[in-house]
Amino acid sequence: MSEPKEEFNKHNYSADSIQALEGMEHVRMRPSMYIGDVGARGLHHLVYEVVDNSIDEALAGHCNNITVTINEDNSITTEDDGRGIPVDLHKKEGVSALEVVMTKIGAGGKFDKDSYKVSGGLHGVGVSCVNALSAHLKATVFREGKIYEQEYERGKTLYPVKQVGETDKRGTTVTFKPDPTIFTQTLEYSYDTLASRLRELAYLNKGITIHIIDKRNKKEDGTFEGETFHSEEGLKEFIKYLDATREPLMKDVISFEGEKNGVPVEVAMIYNTSYAENLHSYVNNINTHEGGTHLSGFRRGLTHTLKKYADSSGLTDKLKFDIAGDDFREGLTAIISVKVQEPQFEGQTKTKLGNREVSASVSQAVSEMLTDYLEEHPDDAKIIVQKVILAAQARHAAQKAREMVQRKTVMSIGGLPGKLSDCSEQDPAKCEVFLVEGDSAGGTAKQGRDRAFQAILPLRGKILNVEKAMVHKVFENEEIKNIFTALGVTIGTEEDSKALNLSKLRYHKIVIMCDADIDGSHIATLILTFFFRYMKELIEEGHVYIATPPLYLVKKGAKKQYAWSDKERDEIISDFGDGSKIQRYKGLGEMNAEQLWDTTMNPEFRTMRLVQIDNGTEADRIFSMLMGDEVPPRREFIEKNAVYANIDA
Repeated sequence: MSEPKEEFNKHNYSADSIQALEGMEHVRMRPSMYIGDVGARGLHHLVYEVVDNSIDEALAGHCNNITVTINEDNSITTEDDGRGIPVDLHKKEGVSALEVVMTKIGAGGKFDKDSYKVSGGLHGVGVSCVNALSAHLKATVFREGKIYEQEYERGKTLYPVKQVGETDKRGTTVTFKPDPTIFTQTLEYSYDTLASRLRELAYLNKGITIHIIDKRNKKEDGTFEGETFHSEEGLKEFIKYLDATREPLMKDVISFEGEKNGVPVEVAMIYNTSYAENLHSYVNNINTHEGGTHLSGFRRGLTHTLKKYADSSGLTDKLKFDIAGDDFREGLTAIISVKVQEPQFEGQTKTKLGNREVSASVSQAVSEMLTDYLEEHPDDAKIIVQKVILAAQARHAAQKAREMVQRKTVMSIGGLPGKLSDCSEQDPAKCEVFLVEGDSAGGTAKQGRDRAFQAILPLRGKILNVEKAMVHKVFENEEIKNIFTALGVTIGTEEDSKALNLSKLRYHKIVIMCDADIDGSHIATLILTFFFRYMKELIEEGHVYIATPPLYLVKKGAKKQYAWSDKERDEIISDFGDGSKIQRYKGLGEMNAEQLWDTTMNPEFRTMRLVQIDNGTEADRIFSMLMGDEVPPRREFIEKNAVYANIDA
C-alpha cells in the first residue's frame, strides 16, 4: 500500500498533538463497557490496546519493530522503536503529555489528524484504560537521547515523569500487570491467542517485524518459547497461510493494493476445491467479523465482474437457472483490508463498518483487479467459471434438500425428530439440549437429566464432515437434519441463502456431550465444524457449550472424588494415601445416570466450556486443517495441543 509517509514527517509529534477527550473515572467501575468483558477475552484485549499504539506509529512510518513479552508472573511488556510518547508539558492539562496519555481516557495523538492519518486503536479505548485496569504499570520512553519513566497503580500516578538516563535508542516500553480484583476469572495469558493476533497484525501491516516471547516457557537451550512474524507480501502471504491445508484451483493469489477515492484498499483472494466461503475483513487492522460496507463492496465487485466474464465466455449458456451471488463465493478465501480515517462502526459488537463511501472504493478495486487477472490468466478464468457453475447446480440441489428439512419439520409430530427427548419448560432461555454421542450414552443421559429443562438428542456415530461435503449433501444428512429440526432454526432466505434464522431457537444452551477419549474429541470437533460453517451465529451469541465429563473416579473406603485431569487425579491419590482405587472412564456409557448427573449435567456442580471465536481467521484455518485432507499439519497440531490426551494402544 503506497502510504504518503512524508506527509506525517511535515508535522512535529509533540505535547500539543495530544488531546484529552474525557475522564476515566468509570473504567474501573464498568470495565466491560470498555474492553468487552473481564474474562480471558478482556484480559487479552489489554495487550491489543497497547500494541495498537505501536502499530499506529508503524502506520505513520515511524516504527519497524514491536516486541511483546509474557513475563514469568503473567505481566506483559511491549516494546517498540517508534518516536516515543511525547513527555513535554501538555499546555491544557498542565502535566507531561505521557501522563495525559496514560491517565486520560481517549487521549492520544491519533485524535490529531496531523500526527496520524489512520489508526487501528481508534476503535479501542487506549492505553489509559489498560492503566486503569492494571494493578501496576510502568511506562518508559526513549526519546531525543533521553530515557523517561513513570509508574502507576490502578491508573493513578506514583510520581511525576522523570528522566532516568541517556540513550541512543528511541521508542516506548510499557509493562503492566492486570488487576486481580478486576480480572477474577483468570490472570493467565494464552501464548497461542496472543501469537495469533500478532501474526495477523504482521500480515496486515507488511514490512513490520513483530516478536513474541514467553518467559514462562524456557527451552532446553536456555532460550524462551517465541516467534517472529514478518511479511513482505502482506495479504498474499496471509491467504497462503490460511489456505495452506486446502487444495488451490489456481497457482497464484489474486491481489490488489492501492488507493481508491482516497481510501487505501488491499485485497487478496484465491479459489480452492472446498465448498466453504471464507471472507475475512479488516478496517484499520480491526477484524470486522460482522462485515459492513467494505465487505458488501467486495461482494458486489466480485459478482458483477465474474458474471460479466461468465456470460461473455458462453460457458453459462446451458444453465437452466440464474447464478446467484453465493455461487461466485463457494470455495473462495478472501481478505479485504481498508484504512479509513474516521471509521463509523455499527452492529451488535461494533464490528460492522458503516462508512458508505468505502463500498464503492472496494467494489472498484475488486473489479479492476479481477478484470485484469481474468484477461491475463484465461485458463484460471475458465476454472473459476466452471467452479461457479458447479456451485450453482449444488445450490439448486441444496435448496430442494433444505425444503425437505422444512417439510419434515412441519409434517412430523410437533416438528421434532423422534429421537429427541424434549423438556417440559417452554421458555427457550431456561432450556438446554445435550447432543450426546450414541444411543447408549443417550439412554443414560435421559435417565439422569432434569426433565423440566434438559432435553437429550442422541446422535448416531460420527456426523458428516461438512468441511469436505457439498452443501446439498449436508442438508440431506439425517443427523444434521435432526439437529436443525430439534433446535428449531431455519436456514436460507430470499435475500441470503445462507442466513440463519434464530427467532424460533428452542434452547439457549446447546451442549455437546461426548466421551472423554480420542473418538469423543473427534465427534465433538465434527459437530463444532458443522456449527462453525453452518450455524456460526449460535456460537457468536454464546449458545454453544462443551460438557466436561470426568476422566477418573478415585475411591478409598467411603471416600470418593472425581478427577478431570491426570494432575487432579494424582493430587487426589496423594490426599487419599495408599490403597486408593482408580476407575478410568473411557466413555459416558460407563457412568450410571446418577454419576452423569452429579459430574456433568447438574448446573450446581458441572463445569461447561463456552465455545467462543476469539479470532475468526485462525478458527477458519484450524477447522480447515483438522477436517481437511492434509495429515501432517493435523498431526503436528494434535501433538502440540493434546496435553491430556490418553491414546490407547
